[in-house]
Amino acid sequence: MKIEHNLIALLFAIALAACSTSKKTTNDQLFDKTWELEYLSGPRIAFEGLYPEKKPTITFSKASKRVAGNNSCNGYATNFTLDGKSISFGKPMATTMMYCGEGENFFLSTIEKVDNYHIDEDGKLNLSIAEVPMMRFKAVDKK
Repeated sequence: MKIEHNLIALLFAIALAACSTSKKTTNDQLFDKTWELEYLSGPRIAFEGLYPEKKPTITFSKASKRVAGNNSCNGYATNFTLDGKSISFGKPMATTMMYCGEGENFFLSTIEKVDNYHIDEDGKLNLSIAEVPMMRFKAVDKK
């Protein structure tokens, strides 16, 4: 009887450790890379029309719990929080002040509404609103 209890406790501990390890690994995949936007859901203007010269980027800092990047024209930065697959970005986002078209406004307004994320089997970062994919990023060399 005591062996059964010990075996159950051991299996429970292994399962608990596996869950916490996979959560940490998933979150760790966000860091130490720059992500470049390759898909944006919703705008009536074609993706290439929104970002003809430069695509938006995002970089997550684990130490400062901030994101920074370029919204195709101007730099931006804000805080973020993670809780499992849930993610949220602080408001307002600090940004530089050059106007470059509709793309940057659509990017910033979409990212402020994002509430969850996942990294798919191709290693792409997907940001979603209520499980609806809104933005997809690919990892690129740091610039």
